[in-house]
Amino acid sequence: MSIVKSISVGEGDMFYIKHNSDNFTIIDCCLSDENRQTIVDELKRESKDKNITRFISTHPDDDHIQQLDYLDDNMPIWNFYCNNNEATKNDETESFKRYRSLRDGNKAFYTYRGCQRKWMNLSGDGRDSSGINYLWPKTDNSDYTDALEKAKNGKSPNNISPIFSYKLNDSGKFIWMGDLENSFMEKIKSEIALPKVNILFAPHHGRKSGLVPKEWLDQMSPNIVILGEASSKDLDYNGYDNYNKITQNSAGDIVFECLTDKIHIYVSKENYSVDFLSNEKQGNKFGCYYLGSLSV
Repeated sequence: MSIVKSISVGEGDMFYIKHNSDNFTIIDCCLSDENRQTIVDELKRESKDKNITRFISTHPDDDHIQQLDYLDDNMPIWNFYCNNNEATKNDETESFKRYRSLRDGNKAFYTYRGCQRKWMNLSGDGRDSSGINYLWPKTDNSDYTDALEKAKNGKSPNNISPIFSYKLNDSGKFIWMGDLENSFMEKIKSEIALPKVNILFAPHHGRKSGLVPKEWLDQMSPNIVILGEASSKDLDYNGYDNYNKITQNSAGDIVFECLTDKIHIYVSKENYSVDFLSNEKQGNKFGCYYLGSLSV
């Protein structure tokens, strides 16, 4: 069994994966003065029996690195995964300064399409891998190098985001795309073929500006699309009209309990419901309410 949790942090992203191996993964950081102690305490508690902890940074926008310095101070980051970049900011926050220090230091591992590492996707020395694989970036792609140059010059770093997946053996497959923008994805859509997935975390928090191209949606054929916590007026409900959706604005925290051939799903908002999951009467867990189950 493994656990994937999408944490409700307002208009930002933060996830963790409690692997069924000796691994724990944190994806992005969006802490506030109000929630930071609660969330970091949970991260410590859930990772206490894991010897390998990694932090994956999709890109250094404020809503993906907010209070990264607090997280690093209270739960030191020893394995910092990011795409190799030279992004700059005109006004450097303490969060960005810490991002830059981690990115440019000896704790960084630079990610790219097909990269391999113990124990990200390679087993060894008696420890299983975490099941994380990178599908993008293709570092010699001209549109990607142009996005890197724009980020270096202080412009938006959205399009330096990676695409990566997580899969537990015979259970569900998840995919993340950071804050990739629709216009950029349209340019690169012929560069990669995406796998069938069960859970797609819609890029750019589910905004219209991050709508995944139809070609990629057809390839992935996601069972569920997770729309993030952008303002409701910016969410692209129509663009994902043919897909089952969970909207984090309404659902709160979302927990995926991954078992062989199925995923049990829980949310923190008691009255949230959907009609596309089976009811296997799991009861409430993880401080959340049982929403339903997905066969995979």
